[in-house]
Amino acid sequence: MKQVKVLIAMMLVLATGTWLACSKSSNEATANTQLKIRLTDNPYNATEVNVDILKVRVNFRDDSTGWRDLNTHAGIYNLLALQNGVDTLLAYDTVPGGVLKEIRFVLGSRNSIKIDSTVYPLTIPSGSESGLKIKLSKKLNAQLDSVVIDFDAALSILKTGVGDYKLKPVLKIK
Repeated sequence: MKQVKVLIAMMLVLATGTWLACSKSSNEATANTQLKIRLTDNPYNATEVNVDILKVRVNFRDDSTGWRDLNTHAGIYNLLALQNGVDTLLAYDTVPGGVLKEIRFVLGSRNSIKIDSTVYPLTIPSGSESGLKIKLSKKLNAQLDSVVIDFDAALSILKTGVGDYKLKPVLKIK
């Protein structure tokens, strides 16, 4: 009889340990989110608006210590090809769940605007140094979440008095 009680006690301890282990691993599985950053644009009266995106970074903190680089499809993106419901996957990664505080695009120097058949350089003040930051406070969904960023070319491009073009980005979360 004593052996039966010891056997039952051992089985209860084993079952409890197994339940706790399964419970812990299922919580860990939902702790991460597959995050996707997508890019789109509104219409603009030009032939091309090309932006050289080198890197996408995200921050989950209110300070500057939480920046993390995402797997980025670096390249030159013609914003005008991303209109009328069209978007493209710009970056992705598995990130810790929580609240996404900021997204930053680090830009290269090969930015341009094409009007009719003429290509003009498109300068971006501090675009290659600090990048383009978007502040938000988005709680990420458990398994998969996407953020669509509308890079509004119509509001972002300024023609100077000397015929140069500057990009002062207007970015919106959709």
